[in-house]
Amino acid sequence: MGSWIDVADGVLVRRYDELDLSVGLVVGSARCLVIDTGGDAGQGAELAAAVREVTPLPWSVVLTHAHFDHSFGTEAFTPCPVWAHDRCRTRLVAAGEGQREKWARHYRERGEHEIADRINAVRIALPDNLVDDRAVLDLGGRDVALLHFGPAHTDHDLVVHVPDAGVVFAGDLVEHGAPPQFGDAYPQEWPAALDAILALNAPIVLPGHGEPVDREFVRRQRAELAAVAELCRAVAAGTLTAEQAVARSPFPEQFTMDALAR
Repeated sequence: MGSWIDVADGVLVRRYDELDLSVGLVVGSARCLVIDTGGDAGQGAELAAAVREVTPLPWSVVLTHAHFDHSFGTEAFTPCPVWAHDRCRTRLVAAGEGQREKWARHYRERGEHEIADRINAVRIALPDNLVDDRAVLDLGGRDVALLHFGPAHTDHDLVVHVPDAGVVFAGDLVEHGAPPQFGDAYPQEWPAALDAILALNAPIVLPGHGEPVDREFVRRQRAELAAVAELCRAVAAGTLTAEQAVARSPFPEQFTMDALAR
């Protein structure tokens, strides 16, 4: 189960204990926008019901990226417009079934069979409104911008900017409570994406995992990511070994090794 946090007028984030996940809701006068849908059929259905407790307005969905925990709950909202970067759809088609198998196995090995069964029950719903660099959605008296700032956490991250509320939904470009995940990331380009988020001048930034943060938190995480990017360049150039890079990294060993492997 999740719980809502009101972060601005008509802007909410829903927090889940599982994976410390954060998803969002933006309400206009005519429509609402759901930001990410959770990691399985049950979580998506719970989120859809929770949105209906907030507003009866017709909804659209935007996926910040294709990782299962942000996209596998989408079927609960369809039929509706589902927005994402065009490479998010490509990734879901190419790797969605692999993600399902990997994460169902992960939870089954942990003895969490109910979650594994819910992941196995997912019908992966694909986005049908594709974004390249920018799209603006009119929710009725409120515009919301969907922005792609280049490769970073993935090659298809979308940021959701709500200018009139001073809020940015950053997806997993910003991580609170855990180090950034580098599994299919672009660590050398990632700091530039955070520069672009900071340039929006929004005082409230909502990570894909963890609590709402401010611009100073983003600046600190940007500095850590820039340090990792420099270590990646040094290892690629042969001026540092991987072991030396790990010793100098602001992140734990496995996270740094994942970054170096990119």
